[in-house]
Amino acid sequence: MAMISGIKIPENKRGLIALTYIFGIGSHISKQIFESIKLNPNTKVNKWSDSDLNQIRQFINKKIPVEGDLKTEIKLDVKRLVDIKCYRGIRHQLGLPVRGQKTQNNCRTRKGKRKTIANKKQLLKK
Repeated sequence: MAMISGIKIPENKRGLIALTYIFGIGSHISKQIFESIKLNPNTKVNKWSDSDLNQIRQFINKKIPVEGDLKTEIKLDVKRLVDIKCYRGIRHQLGLPVRGQKTQNNCRTRKGKRKTIANKKQLLKK
């Protein structure tokens, strides 16, 4: 089984798709990797030689932040926004959408499960 950056890559998939299993590598960056190494992106992972695998590993380790390094980078960026108390930082702190989405009807994934207010009707009757 091929391991790159501590991630097991599926062997029955094309190389272009298999690299996207690594956090931080999408289809566009995967294409760039294959172009720079001059390797066919359509070959399956189980047909890669050891030298091909080492070339891909070296390219990713040198030029692309992935997995743990990328996650810590993202966390530090969000922490910086929260520390300087900019609008985006406050939205991160409150757990609300950051990029200008409407919040009246949607955004349940960000806000969490609905919180019903108990005894609201009884307070209005008095």
